[in-house]
Amino acid sequence: MDLGTQSVRVLLADDAGRVLALGSGRLTSRRPAAGARRHEQDPRQWWEAAGAASRQAFGALTLTQRRAPVGAVAVCGTSGTVLLSDEHGVPLTPAIMYDDARAADEVDRLNARLGAGAPVQVSWALPKIGWLLRRHRAGGAAGAYVAHSADVIAAGLVGHRVNTDSSHALKSGYDVVAGRWDRRLLDAAGLDPAALPAVVAPGSTLGTVTHDAAGHTGIPAGTPVVAGMTDGCAAQIAAGALTPGAWNCVLGTTLVLKGVSSVLIDDPAGAVYSHRHPDGGWLPGGASNVGAGAVAAEFGGEDLDALAGEAGRRYEPAGAVVYPLTARGERFPFVRPDATRFELGTVSSRAERYAAVIQGVAFVERLCFERLAELGADVSGQVSITGGATRSGYWNQLRADVLGRPLILPRTPEPAFGMAVLASAARRPAVAERAAAMVARRAVIEPRADAHERLTTGYRRLVAELDRRGYLGASLRASRR
Repeated sequence: MDLGTQSVRVLLADDAGRVLALGSGRLTSRRPAAGARRHEQDPRQWWEAAGAASRQAFGALTLTQRRAPVGAVAVCGTSGTVLLSDEHGVPLTPAIMYDDARAADEVDRLNARLGAGAPVQVSWALPKIGWLLRRHRAGGAAGAYVAHSADVIAAGLVGHRVNTDSSHALKSGYDVVAGRWDRRLLDAAGLDPAALPAVVAPGSTLGTVTHDAAGHTGIPAGTPVVAGMTDGCAAQIAAGALTPGAWNCVLGTTLVLKGVSSVLIDDPAGAVYSHRHPDGGWLPGGASNVGAGAVAAEFGGEDLDALAGEAGRRYEPAGAVVYPLTARGERFPFVRPDATRFELGTVSSRAERYAAVIQGVAFVERLCFERLAELGADVSGQVSITGGATRSGYWNQLRADVLGRPLILPRTPEPAFGMAVLASAARRPAVAERAAAMVARRAVIEPRADAHERLTTGYRRLVAELDRRGYLGASLRASRR
């Protein structure tokens, strides 16, 4: 199950990786007028949508398939989304979504108290937790516990409050190296550890589906429910990027890179963070604020295929270079809350402007890989690409050309499929082994022989301007030079 921003997706797969059925349930958000910095969802709607999506998926099975046992269920959710629940796991508050910025003042206070070190970011759950608890207690209520979005669905399935997984806990103040909640972070945020859930490894059994939950979802009673991971990690599993040196690049509204390392990658600036690999080792990665959201904002409703066709014929590279931030501030490959979108040069047509925007995204993707290599990450393995932007064949080819390496398109890139792989590993010890058996390729995109050097001209212009504005750190600047 994948609890996204706009929908809940339920996917049923067999042990060979064949998708047997899909279901979806729509979600809505509460977003007041622009500038209010507020983004909430009703967790009760999550449960209703999860039930509808699951019943739809199970209803699509053949009679023979319905008789087969369900091995396990795993749930992923958005990183940084948090709410408060009671002692039974029942939600007490609306869910504060990952991009809700009302705790920005709390972020400033946290970083002032913490002093030197990697800064807490507004996208983290930690500042939202402190903000939520203070307002909850101010209303005279007590007995509130922290829950992540996936925890709410898991609690509904098993009928009690559940442990959380280390992946969702990462941005709530959990120290994945020490394997415990970080007291320094909790003290700075003024949080009582008793309000936080116990943390377990992804794939750990949380309980079994109750009879009531079975009636709501169609999942047979007694089915094991295992701890999941965040949606970014779920997409990485779905792409099969689980061996050292392998990477998955998710290009949706924003750009997210996640890979595998046998050693912990230390980034003093905090742009790169690491989840625990379910099999041991690390899943380093980072999330940029550039992405396909820049295309949606500027070219929504236009014929993107026509623009892409002309861009490929006439504008490689485009006459202008665009740093296509979707919002103010950058998180990766560098951390600069004050970073702003910029453009260099001029364009002669809509197609050339489209070319400049998508080239800008590809250039930042290349810079992200160079930042990872500069930090000591192994980037020599296969690179898979997932996310909504992979619907554009031209953009896929452009990214392969800018990176100068083959890109793999997985057959089933859905985060929900990644959770099916993780759920299947509940009966077997290694997630990477299960992914090797279940994940297949749809296509491999080879870089064109002459394109990489041609496009490097625009890349260098972008990096030089980032450097001139002071966005690049000293080490990355030296590496690029």
